[in-house]
Amino acid sequence: MPSSTKTGTPPQQREGASLSHGLKQRHLSMIALGGVIGAGLFVGSGAGIAAAGPSIVIAYTVSGLLVMLVMRMLGEMSAAYPSSGSFSAHAERAIGPWAGFAAGWSFWILLCTAVGLEGIGAAHIVSGWLPGTPEWLWVALFMVVFCGTNLAAVKNFGEFEFWFAALKVGAISLFLVLGVLAIAGLLPGTDAPGASNLTDFLPHGSNGLIIGLLASVFAYGGLETVTIAAAESEDPVKGVASAVRTAMWRIALFYIGSMAVVVTLVPWDSEEVVAKGPYVAALDHLGIPGAGQLMNVVVLVALLSAMNANIYGSSRIAYSLVQRGQGPQALGRLSGGVPRTAVLVSCVLGFVCVLLSYWRPDDVFKWLLNMIGAVILVVWIFIAVSQLLLRRRIEREAPERLVVRMWAFPYLTWVALAGMVAIFVLMARQPDTRVQLYSTGAMTLALAATGYAWQRARAAR
Repeated sequence: MPSSTKTGTPPQQREGASLSHGLKQRHLSMIALGGVIGAGLFVGSGAGIAAAGPSIVIAYTVSGLLVMLVMRMLGEMSAAYPSSGSFSAHAERAIGPWAGFAAGWSFWILLCTAVGLEGIGAAHIVSGWLPGTPEWLWVALFMVVFCGTNLAAVKNFGEFEFWFAALKVGAISLFLVLGVLAIAGLLPGTDAPGASNLTDFLPHGSNGLIIGLLASVFAYGGLETVTIAAAESEDPVKGVASAVRTAMWRIALFYIGSMAVVVTLVPWDSEEVVAKGPYVAALDHLGIPGAGQLMNVVVLVALLSAMNANIYGSSRIAYSLVQRGQGPQALGRLSGGVPRTAVLVSCVLGFVCVLLSYWRPDDVFKWLLNMIGAVILVVWIFIAVSQLLLRRRIEREAPERLVVRMWAFPYLTWVALAGMVAIFVLMARQPDTRVQLYSTGAMTLALAATGYAWQRARAAR
Protein backbone atom coordinates (compact mmCIF):
# COMPACT_ATOMS: atom_id res chain seq x y z
CA MET A 1 0.00 0.00 0.00
CA PRO A 2 1.42 3.46 -0.83
CA SER A 3 2.75 5.41 2.12
CA SER A 4 0.11 8.08 1.67
CA THR A 5 -2.43 5.70 3.10
CA LYS A 6 -0.52 5.17 6.32
CA THR A 7 -1.54 6.96 9.47
CA GLY A 8 1.79 8.75 9.75
CA THR A 9 1.40 10.57 6.41
CA PRO A 10 -2.26 11.39 5.94
CA PRO A 11 -3.16 12.07 2.31
CA GLN A 12 -5.23 15.11 3.29
CA GLN A 13 -2.23 16.86 4.84
CA ARG A 14 -0.95 17.37 1.32
CA GLU A 15 -4.11 19.22 0.28
CA GLY A 16 -5.52 20.73 3.44
CA ALA A 17 -2.89 23.50 3.77
CA SER A 18 -3.69 25.01 0.36
CA LEU A 19 -7.36 25.66 1.01
CA SER A 20 -8.31 28.80 2.90
CA HIS A 21 -9.57 28.63 6.48
CA GLY A 22 -12.25 31.29 6.15
CA LEU A 23 -15.09 29.47 7.93
CA LYS A 24 -15.62 30.71 11.48
CA GLN A 25 -16.89 28.56 14.31
CA ARG A 26 -20.34 30.16 14.08
CA HIS A 27 -20.49 29.17 10.40
CA LEU A 28 -19.57 25.59 11.15
CA SER A 29 -21.97 25.36 14.10
CA MET A 30 -24.89 26.60 12.02
CA ILE A 31 -23.93 24.41 9.02
CA ALA A 32 -24.03 21.44 11.39
CA LEU A 33 -27.37 22.52 12.84
CA GLY A 34 -29.03 23.50 9.56
CA GLY A 35 -27.49 20.62 7.63
CA VAL A 36 -29.71 18.25 9.57
CA ILE A 37 -32.77 20.05 8.19
CA GLY A 38 -32.32 19.07 4.58
CA ALA A 39 -34.53 19.34 1.52
CA GLY A 40 -35.34 15.64 1.83
CA LEU A 41 -37.11 16.26 5.14
CA PHE A 42 -39.43 18.89 3.68
CA VAL A 43 -39.90 17.46 0.18
CA GLY A 44 -39.55 13.68 0.40
CA SER A 45 -41.21 12.85 3.71
CA GLY A 46 -44.76 13.11 2.32
CA ALA A 47 -44.37 9.95 0.24
CA GLY A 48 -43.00 8.13 3.29
CA ILE A 49 -46.03 9.12 5.37
CA ALA A 50 -48.41 8.03 2.60
CA ALA A 51 -46.76 4.60 2.56
CA ALA A 52 -46.13 3.99 6.27
CA GLY A 53 -48.86 6.04 7.92
CA PRO A 54 -48.16 6.95 11.57
CA SER A 55 -45.49 4.24 11.69
CA ILE A 56 -43.28 6.70 9.77
CA VAL A 57 -42.17 7.81 13.24
CA ILE A 58 -40.73 4.31 13.80
CA ALA A 59 -39.08 4.44 10.37
CA TYR A 60 -37.40 7.77 11.09
CA THR A 61 -36.32 6.57 14.53
CA VAL A 62 -34.67 3.43 13.16
CA SER A 63 -32.93 5.24 10.30
CA GLY A 64 -32.04 8.11 12.66
CA LEU A 65 -30.25 5.71 15.01
CA LEU A 66 -28.27 4.36 12.05
CA VAL A 67 -27.35 7.89 10.95
CA MET A 68 -26.19 8.76 14.48
CA LEU A 69 -23.81 5.79 14.39
CA VAL A 70 -22.52 6.77 10.94
CA MET A 71 -21.94 10.38 12.04
CA ARG A 72 -20.12 9.21 15.15
CA MET A 73 -17.81 7.01 13.08
CA LEU A 74 -17.20 9.77 10.55
CA GLY A 75 -16.67 12.27 13.35
CA GLU A 76 -14.04 10.06 14.96
CA MET A 77 -12.01 9.90 11.75
CA SER A 78 -12.59 13.53 10.72
CA ALA A 79 -11.58 14.89 14.13
CA ALA A 80 -8.43 12.76 13.96
CA TYR A 81 -7.64 13.84 10.39
CA PRO A 82 -9.69 16.84 9.15
CA SER A 83 -9.88 16.84 5.35
CA SER A 84 -11.92 18.34 2.56
CA GLY A 85 -11.98 14.78 1.24
CA SER A 86 -13.72 13.55 4.41
CA PHE A 87 -14.77 9.89 4.10
CA SER A 88 -12.99 9.54 0.72
CA ALA A 89 -9.63 10.41 2.30
CA HIS A 90 -10.39 8.13 5.26
CA ALA A 91 -11.25 5.25 2.91
CA GLU A 92 -7.96 5.76 1.07
CA ARG A 93 -5.98 5.61 4.29
CA ALA A 94 -7.86 2.64 5.72
CA ILE A 95 -8.57 0.45 2.68
CA GLY A 96 -6.50 1.76 -0.21
CA PRO A 97 -6.53 4.40 -2.99
CA TRP A 98 -9.11 2.45 -5.00
CA ALA A 99 -11.62 2.78 -2.13
CA GLY A 100 -11.02 6.52 -1.81
CA PHE A 101 -11.45 6.83 -5.58
CA ALA A 102 -14.76 4.91 -5.63
CA ALA A 103 -16.22 6.62 -2.55
CA GLY A 104 -15.16 10.10 -3.64
CA TRP A 105 -16.21 10.06 -7.29
CA SER A 106 -19.53 8.30 -6.62
CA PHE A 107 -20.35 10.98 -4.03
CA TRP A 108 -19.27 13.70 -6.47
CA ILE A 109 -21.67 12.36 -9.10
CA LEU A 110 -24.43 12.25 -6.46
CA LEU A 111 -23.83 15.86 -5.40
CA CYS A 112 -23.66 17.22 -8.96
CA THR A 113 -26.94 15.49 -9.81
CA ALA A 114 -28.50 16.69 -6.55
CA VAL A 115 -27.59 20.29 -7.45
CA GLY A 116 -29.74 19.95 -10.56
CA LEU A 117 -32.61 18.23 -8.74
CA GLU A 118 -32.71 20.86 -6.01
CA GLY A 119 -32.63 23.60 -8.63
CA ILE A 120 -35.62 22.00 -10.37
CA GLY A 121 -37.52 21.77 -7.07
CA ALA A 122 -36.79 25.39 -6.18
CA ALA A 123 -37.75 26.59 -9.66
CA HIS A 124 -41.04 24.68 -9.46
CA ILE A 125 -41.98 26.59 -6.30
CA VAL A 126 -41.07 30.00 -7.75
CA SER A 127 -42.81 29.36 -11.07
CA GLY A 128 -45.92 28.43 -9.06
CA TRP A 129 -45.85 31.90 -7.53
CA LEU A 130 -45.11 33.51 -10.91
CA PRO A 131 -47.10 31.50 -13.48
CA GLY A 132 -45.81 31.59 -17.03
CA THR A 133 -42.15 31.95 -16.13
CA PRO A 134 -40.01 29.05 -17.44
CA GLU A 135 -38.58 26.80 -14.74
CA TRP A 136 -35.26 26.30 -16.52
CA LEU A 137 -34.68 30.07 -16.35
CA TRP A 138 -35.07 30.07 -12.58
CA VAL A 139 -32.71 27.11 -12.30
CA ALA A 140 -30.15 28.99 -14.38
CA LEU A 141 -30.53 32.05 -12.14
CA PHE A 142 -30.05 30.01 -8.95
CA MET A 143 -27.07 28.24 -10.51
CA VAL A 144 -25.39 31.54 -11.42
CA VAL A 145 -25.95 32.98 -7.94
CA PHE A 146 -24.57 29.99 -6.05
CA CYS A 147 -21.80 29.36 -8.54
CA GLY A 148 -20.71 32.96 -7.98
CA THR A 149 -20.95 32.51 -4.21
CA ASN A 150 -18.75 29.43 -4.29
CA LEU A 151 -16.26 30.96 -6.73
CA ALA A 152 -15.60 33.72 -4.22
CA ALA A 153 -14.01 33.24 -0.80
CA VAL A 154 -15.27 30.31 1.28
CA LYS A 155 -16.56 32.74 3.91
CA ASN A 156 -19.27 33.77 1.41
CA PHE A 157 -20.48 30.17 1.30
CA GLY A 158 -20.37 30.16 5.11
CA GLU A 159 -22.44 33.35 5.38
CA PHE A 160 -25.10 32.07 2.97
CA GLU A 161 -25.36 28.78 4.85
CA PHE A 162 -25.39 30.56 8.22
CA TRP A 163 -28.49 32.58 7.37
CA PHE A 164 -30.15 29.77 5.42
CA ALA A 165 -29.67 27.48 8.40
CA ALA A 166 -30.88 30.12 10.86
CA LEU A 167 -34.12 30.50 8.89
CA LYS A 168 -34.65 26.73 8.63
CA VAL A 169 -33.98 26.17 12.33
CA GLY A 170 -36.27 29.05 13.32
CA ALA A 171 -39.08 27.87 11.05
CA ILE A 172 -39.06 24.23 12.09
CA SER A 173 -38.73 25.20 15.76
CA LEU A 174 -41.81 27.42 15.40
CA PHE A 175 -43.59 24.58 13.61
CA LEU A 176 -42.82 22.22 16.50
CA VAL A 177 -44.01 24.74 19.10
CA LEU A 178 -47.30 25.39 17.23
CA GLY A 179 -47.79 21.67 16.67
CA VAL A 180 -47.26 20.72 20.30
CA LEU A 181 -49.63 23.52 21.43
CA ALA A 182 -52.28 22.29 18.97
CA ILE A 183 -51.88 18.66 20.10
CA ALA A 184 -52.21 19.77 23.73
CA GLY A 185 -55.33 21.82 22.90
CA LEU A 186 -53.63 25.08 23.89
CA LEU A 187 -53.65 26.74 20.46
CA PRO A 188 -56.61 29.15 20.15
CA GLY A 189 -59.16 28.13 17.53
CA THR A 190 -58.05 24.50 17.28
CA ASP A 191 -59.25 21.32 18.93
CA ALA A 192 -56.82 18.76 20.29
CA PRO A 193 -56.79 15.79 17.87
CA GLY A 194 -55.96 13.28 20.57
CA ALA A 195 -54.95 9.92 19.12
CA SER A 196 -57.63 9.87 16.42
CA ASN A 197 -55.08 10.06 13.58
CA LEU A 198 -52.84 7.39 15.11
CA THR A 199 -55.27 4.49 15.40
CA ASP A 200 -54.43 3.01 11.99
CA PHE A 201 -50.74 2.79 12.89
CA LEU A 202 -49.65 0.34 10.14
CA PRO A 203 -52.16 0.99 7.34
CA HIS A 204 -50.15 -0.91 4.71
CA GLY A 205 -48.58 -3.47 7.01
CA SER A 206 -44.88 -4.17 7.21
CA ASN A 207 -44.43 -3.46 3.51
CA GLY A 208 -45.56 0.13 4.01
CA LEU A 209 -43.19 0.48 6.95
CA ILE A 210 -40.31 -0.78 4.79
CA ILE A 211 -41.10 1.78 2.08
CA GLY A 212 -41.24 4.49 4.74
CA LEU A 213 -37.93 3.29 6.18
CA LEU A 214 -36.20 3.46 2.80
CA ALA A 215 -37.63 6.95 2.20
CA SER A 216 -36.42 8.12 5.61
CA VAL A 217 -32.88 6.82 5.06
CA PHE A 218 -32.38 8.98 2.00
CA ALA A 219 -33.91 12.03 3.71
CA TYR A 220 -30.84 12.16 5.96
CA GLY A 221 -28.43 12.79 3.09
CA GLY A 222 -26.30 15.91 3.49
CA LEU A 223 -25.08 15.43 7.03
CA GLU A 224 -21.58 14.73 5.69
CA THR A 225 -21.09 18.34 4.52
CA VAL A 226 -20.00 19.55 7.95
CA THR A 227 -17.00 17.19 7.96
CA ILE A 228 -16.01 18.49 4.52
CA ALA A 229 -16.40 22.12 5.59
CA ALA A 230 -14.46 21.55 8.82
CA ALA A 231 -11.19 21.39 6.88
CA GLU A 232 -11.63 25.09 6.01
CA SER A 233 -12.61 26.27 9.48
CA GLU A 234 -10.51 28.05 12.10
CA ASP A 235 -10.50 25.01 14.39
CA PRO A 236 -11.39 21.85 12.40
CA VAL A 237 -11.09 19.40 15.30
CA LYS A 238 -13.29 21.45 17.62
CA GLY A 239 -15.86 22.00 14.87
CA VAL A 240 -16.19 18.33 13.98
CA ALA A 241 -16.30 17.24 17.63
CA SER A 242 -19.06 19.75 18.45
CA ALA A 243 -21.13 18.82 15.37
CA VAL A 244 -20.94 15.10 16.03
CA ARG A 245 -21.68 15.33 19.74
CA THR A 246 -24.87 17.30 19.16
CA ALA A 247 -26.08 15.20 16.22
CA MET A 248 -28.26 12.97 18.40
CA TRP A 249 -30.58 15.60 19.82
CA ARG A 250 -30.76 17.43 16.49
CA ILE A 251 -31.90 14.32 14.63
CA ALA A 252 -34.33 13.38 17.42
CA LEU A 253 -35.88 16.84 17.59
CA PHE A 254 -36.04 17.94 13.97
CA TYR A 255 -36.72 14.65 12.17
CA ILE A 256 -38.45 12.32 14.60
CA GLY A 257 -40.17 15.10 16.54
CA SER A 258 -41.59 16.83 13.49
CA MET A 259 -42.82 13.55 11.96
CA ALA A 260 -44.64 12.77 15.24
CA VAL A 261 -46.29 16.21 15.17
CA VAL A 262 -47.37 15.87 11.52
CA VAL A 263 -48.99 12.42 11.79
CA THR A 264 -50.75 13.40 15.02
CA LEU A 265 -52.25 16.54 13.50
CA VAL A 266 -53.08 15.40 9.94
CA PRO A 267 -54.64 12.11 8.76
CA TRP A 268 -51.89 10.07 7.10
CA ASP A 269 -54.04 9.46 4.01
CA SER A 270 -54.77 13.13 3.38
CA GLU A 271 -53.99 13.97 -0.24
CA GLU A 272 -52.47 17.26 0.88
CA VAL A 273 -49.65 15.45 2.69
CA VAL A 274 -48.15 14.41 -0.66
CA ALA A 275 -49.48 17.23 -2.85
CA LYS A 276 -48.45 20.13 -0.59
CA GLY A 277 -45.91 18.44 1.63
CA PRO A 278 -46.49 17.34 5.25
CA TYR A 279 -45.46 20.62 6.89
CA VAL A 280 -47.61 22.85 4.69
CA ALA A 281 -50.51 20.39 5.09
CA ALA A 282 -50.18 20.46 8.89
CA LEU A 283 -50.14 24.26 9.07
CA ASP A 284 -53.07 24.55 6.66
CA HIS A 285 -54.92 22.04 8.83
CA LEU A 286 -54.41 24.32 11.84
CA GLY A 287 -55.99 27.17 9.88
CA ILE A 288 -53.21 29.66 10.59
CA PRO A 289 -53.55 32.37 7.89
CA GLY A 290 -50.65 32.41 5.46
CA ALA A 291 -48.70 29.80 7.43
CA GLY A 292 -48.80 27.25 4.62
CA GLN A 293 -47.36 29.71 2.11
CA LEU A 294 -44.76 30.78 4.63
CA MET A 295 -43.67 27.16 4.97
CA ASN A 296 -43.35 27.03 1.18
CA VAL A 297 -40.82 29.85 1.50
CA VAL A 298 -38.93 27.73 4.05
CA VAL A 299 -39.00 24.73 1.68
CA LEU A 300 -37.58 26.99 -1.04
CA VAL A 301 -34.83 28.12 1.33
CA ALA A 302 -34.08 24.46 2.22
CA LEU A 303 -33.71 23.59 -1.46
CA LEU A 304 -31.50 26.60 -2.17
CA SER A 305 -29.42 25.84 0.91
CA ALA A 306 -28.92 22.23 -0.21
CA MET A 307 -28.04 23.46 -3.71
CA ASN A 308 -25.41 25.83 -2.30
CA ALA A 309 -23.98 23.19 0.05
CA ASN A 310 -23.79 20.54 -2.67
CA ILE A 311 -21.92 22.84 -5.05
CA TYR A 312 -19.47 23.48 -2.23
CA GLY A 313 -19.20 19.80 -1.24
CA SER A 314 -18.77 18.51 -4.77
CA SER A 315 -15.99 21.00 -5.54
CA ARG A 316 -14.08 20.11 -2.35
CA ILE A 317 -14.43 16.36 -2.85
CA ALA A 318 -13.15 16.74 -6.44
CA TYR A 319 -10.27 18.95 -5.28
CA SER A 320 -9.25 16.47 -2.60
CA LEU A 321 -9.32 13.57 -5.06
CA VAL A 322 -7.09 15.45 -7.50
CA GLN A 323 -4.64 16.38 -4.75
CA ARG A 324 -4.38 12.70 -3.88
CA GLY A 325 -3.58 11.86 -7.50
CA GLN A 326 -7.01 10.44 -8.33
CA GLY A 327 -8.40 12.85 -10.90
CA PRO A 328 -7.56 15.30 -13.71
CA GLN A 329 -5.16 18.01 -12.52
CA ALA A 330 -7.32 20.80 -13.98
CA LEU A 331 -9.91 20.25 -11.25
CA GLY A 332 -7.29 20.82 -8.57
CA ARG A 333 -6.29 24.36 -9.51
CA LEU A 334 -6.65 26.85 -6.67
CA SER A 335 -7.27 30.57 -6.94
CA GLY A 336 -7.58 32.62 -3.78
CA GLY A 337 -7.79 29.44 -1.74
CA VAL A 338 -10.82 28.22 -3.77
CA PRO A 339 -10.85 25.32 -6.31
CA ARG A 340 -12.68 27.43 -8.87
CA THR A 341 -12.38 25.03 -11.80
CA ALA A 342 -13.97 22.29 -9.67
CA VAL A 343 -16.78 24.70 -8.71
CA LEU A 344 -17.47 25.56 -12.35
CA VAL A 345 -17.42 21.94 -13.52
CA SER A 346 -19.77 20.88 -10.71
CA CYS A 347 -22.21 23.68 -11.60
CA VAL A 348 -22.10 22.87 -15.32
CA LEU A 349 -22.79 19.19 -14.68
CA GLY A 350 -25.65 20.12 -12.35
CA PHE A 351 -27.23 22.24 -15.08
CA VAL A 352 -26.68 19.46 -17.64
CA CYS A 353 -28.77 17.24 -15.35
CA VAL A 354 -31.50 19.89 -15.45
CA LEU A 355 -31.45 19.97 -19.25
CA LEU A 356 -31.58 16.17 -19.37
CA SER A 357 -34.73 16.27 -17.21
CA TYR A 358 -36.38 18.25 -20.01
CA TRP A 359 -34.77 16.64 -23.06
CA ARG A 360 -34.52 12.97 -22.06
CA PRO A 361 -36.74 12.49 -18.97
CA ASP A 362 -37.72 8.89 -19.72
CA ASP A 363 -34.34 7.33 -20.46
CA VAL A 364 -31.08 9.20 -19.78
CA PHE A 365 -32.34 11.25 -16.83
CA LYS A 366 -34.17 8.30 -15.33
CA TRP A 367 -31.02 6.17 -15.69
CA LEU A 368 -29.01 8.89 -13.94
CA LEU A 369 -31.45 9.03 -11.02
CA ASN A 370 -31.33 5.26 -10.63
CA MET A 371 -27.54 5.30 -10.71
CA ILE A 372 -27.28 7.69 -7.74
CA GLY A 373 -30.21 6.13 -5.86
CA ALA A 374 -28.20 4.19 -3.28
CA VAL A 375 -24.89 6.10 -3.30
CA ILE A 376 -25.40 7.41 0.23
CA LEU A 377 -25.58 3.83 1.52
CA VAL A 378 -22.40 2.91 -0.36
CA VAL A 379 -20.68 5.89 1.26
CA TRP A 380 -21.90 4.78 4.70
CA ILE A 381 -20.46 1.30 4.07
CA PHE A 382 -17.08 2.85 3.25
CA ILE A 383 -17.29 4.98 6.42
CA ALA A 384 -18.02 1.97 8.65
CA VAL A 385 -15.33 -0.26 7.13
CA SER A 386 -12.80 2.57 7.27
CA GLN A 387 -13.54 3.22 10.94
CA LEU A 388 -13.19 -0.46 11.78
CA LEU A 389 -9.74 -0.54 10.19
CA LEU A 390 -8.48 2.87 11.29
CA ARG A 391 -9.51 2.82 14.95
CA ARG A 392 -6.99 0.19 16.03
CA ARG A 393 -4.28 1.80 13.91
CA ILE A 394 -4.87 5.24 15.46
CA GLU A 395 -4.94 3.77 18.98
CA ARG A 396 -1.60 2.15 18.28
CA GLU A 397 0.17 4.97 16.42
CA ALA A 398 -1.49 8.28 17.43
CA PRO A 399 -3.94 7.84 20.34
CA GLU A 400 -3.93 11.58 21.06
CA ARG A 401 -5.92 12.07 17.83
CA LEU A 402 -8.96 10.24 19.22
CA VAL A 403 -10.79 13.39 20.30
CA VAL A 404 -14.11 11.79 19.32
CA ARG A 405 -14.63 8.08 19.95
CA MET A 406 -17.16 5.72 18.45
CA TRP A 407 -19.51 4.35 21.11
CA ALA A 408 -18.98 0.72 22.19
CA PHE A 409 -16.38 0.06 19.52
CA PRO A 410 -16.34 -2.30 17.64
CA TYR A 411 -19.79 -3.67 18.50
CA LEU A 412 -21.90 -0.69 17.38
CA THR A 413 -19.83 -0.38 14.20
CA TRP A 414 -20.77 -3.96 13.36
CA VAL A 415 -24.40 -3.21 14.28
CA ALA A 416 -24.36 -0.27 11.86
CA LEU A 417 -22.86 -2.41 9.09
CA ALA A 418 -25.54 -5.04 9.67
CA GLY A 419 -28.19 -2.32 9.44
CA MET A 420 -26.80 -1.13 6.10
CA VAL A 421 -26.77 -4.66 4.72
CA ALA A 422 -30.37 -5.08 5.89
CA ILE A 423 -31.37 -1.92 4.02
CA PHE A 424 -29.69 -3.25 0.87
CA VAL A 425 -31.72 -6.46 1.23
CA LEU A 426 -34.94 -4.46 1.69
CA MET A 427 -34.12 -2.40 -1.39
CA ALA A 428 -33.64 -5.59 -3.40
CA ARG A 429 -37.13 -6.73 -2.35
CA GLN A 430 -38.89 -3.56 -3.55
CA PRO A 431 -39.41 -3.19 -7.32
CA ASP A 432 -38.94 0.59 -7.23
CA THR A 433 -35.68 0.51 -5.30
CA ARG A 434 -34.28 -2.70 -6.79
CA VAL A 435 -33.30 -0.92 -10.01
CA GLN A 436 -31.60 1.83 -7.99
CA LEU A 437 -29.66 -0.75 -5.99
CA TYR A 438 -28.40 -2.57 -9.07
CA SER A 439 -27.60 0.65 -10.97
CA THR A 440 -25.67 2.13 -8.04
CA GLY A 441 -23.90 -1.19 -7.53
CA ALA A 442 -22.80 -1.27 -11.17
CA MET A 443 -21.50 2.31 -10.98
CA THR A 444 -19.63 1.61 -7.73
CA LEU A 445 -18.00 -1.52 -9.16
CA ALA A 446 -16.97 0.37 -12.29
CA LEU A 447 -15.44 3.17 -10.21
CA ALA A 448 -13.70 0.69 -7.88
CA ALA A 449 -12.20 -1.14 -10.89
CA THR A 450 -11.07 2.17 -12.40
CA GLY A 451 -9.58 3.22 -9.08
CA TYR A 452 -7.76 -0.08 -8.71
CA ALA A 453 -6.35 0.18 -12.23
CA TRP A 454 -5.27 3.77 -11.47
CA GLN A 455 -3.65 2.58 -8.23
CA ARG A 456 -1.74 -0.23 -10.01
CA ALA A 457 -0.61 2.11 -12.79
CA ARG A 458 0.79 4.63 -10.30
CA ALA A 459 2.52 1.90 -8.28
CA ALA A 460 4.19 0.59 -11.45
CA ARG A 461 5.77 3.95 -12.31
